[in-house]
Amino acid sequence: MTDERQQDTRSRLSASRRRLLAAAALAPIGAGVPARADALSAGPAGRTPVQPVMTKLTDWADVGKSLGRPGDMRRFMYHTPLPRKDLKVYSRGIRIDPALALGTHVSFVRYADRSTLLMGDAVVTERELQHFCDVLQDHGIMQTAIHKHLLAHEPDVWWVHLHAHGHDPVAVARGLRAAFDCTGTPPATPATSSPRIDLDTAAIDAAMGVRGSADGVIWKSTYVRRETVTDGHVALPPGLGSTTSVNFQPLGGGRAALSGDLVMIAAEVQPALTALRRGGIELVEVHHHNLTDEPRLFFVHYWAVGDAVGLARAVRRAVDVTNVVPMPGGAG
Repeated sequence: MTDERQQDTRSRLSASRRRLLAAAALAPIGAGVPARADALSAGPAGRTPVQPVMTKLTDWADVGKSLGRPGDMRRFMYHTPLPRKDLKVYSRGIRIDPALALGTHVSFVRYADRSTLLMGDAVVTERELQHFCDVLQDHGIMQTAIHKHLLAHEPDVWWVHLHAHGHDPVAVARGLRAAFDCTGTPPATPATSSPRIDLDTAAIDAAMGVRGSADGVIWKSTYVRRETVTDGHVALPPGLGSTTSVNFQPLGGGRAALSGDLVMIAAEVQPALTALRRGGIELVEVHHHNLTDEPRLFFVHYWAVGDAVGLARAVRRAVDVTNVVPMPGGAG
C-alpha cells in the first residue's frame, strides 16, 4: 500500500471514530432519566388531545387543604397565588412589588380522562433554589424551566416552572407544600382593601386594546394565544402556560416600571424582540416554560421604566406581531 493510500485510510478511520464518539456523546443516558419523565411525552401522532373539564371550588377542597393555602376558580383552573411578600427585592433601585414580578402561583386542571395537570411558577431565592428543586423531585414534581424575570436585582431570585400530571392531585399538593415550606413563601393573606392605582388605567387600556385588571397597586393587561395549545396529549385551557402578561407598577407622576413576558412561536421571536428594543424596552431573557407544548412556545421577559402610557404604546407594538387575543374576562 502506498503512503498516499495509507494516509487516506487512516483519515477515513479517524473520521469514523469521531462520528462514533459524537454519537455516543449525544445519546441519552438511560440511568439518569427520572422514572416519571414519560408523563411529558407527546401522545401518538394524530391522537385527539384530551380536553379539560369544568369543576367547582368544592371539587378541590382536599387539594386546598393539603396545599395549606386558599385557592380560587379561574374558568377551568383551580388557581392558588403565593406572592413572595416576604422578600424585599430591588431592581435598578426600584422596590419590586410582589404583584409585579414576585408572584408564585400554581394551577390544577381536571381532564376528561379524570387525570389532573399541575402547572405553576415559583419564585425562590438563590439560597433556596437547590433544596426546593430536590424536594420537588422527591415528590415527582418536575421543573420545566429555571430562569430570571428581572435584570440586575438584589437579592438574587430565580423562577422555577412546575409540572405534574397524574391521578392523585392531593399527593401533588402535599409535595408542593413540602417544597414551599422549605422556602420563606408566606401563607396567603386575604386582601383587606382595593388600593387606588396611581396610573391612567383608561389610557393604558386604550393603548393596549384590552381591559386590564388590578392586582393590588399593579395594573395588568393579559392576552392568550389564538391557537389551541397542547402539552403532551392534553389541551391547555386559555391562560395556562400560554399567556402574554404586561404589568405596570406606579412610580408617581404617571411613570411606571414595566415587567412581563410575551408568548411567541419561533417565527415571532425576532419581530417581537425588534419591536421591544425599538420601543426602548430592555430584554431580560428568552426561554421556554414547558417541554412538550405544541405549537412550540417561547417567552421573552422584558423591563422598562418611563411614562406608563408611552410604555403601553411601545409594548403594544410587540404584542401585535404575535398571534394573541385579550384574555377572556380580562386579566387572569
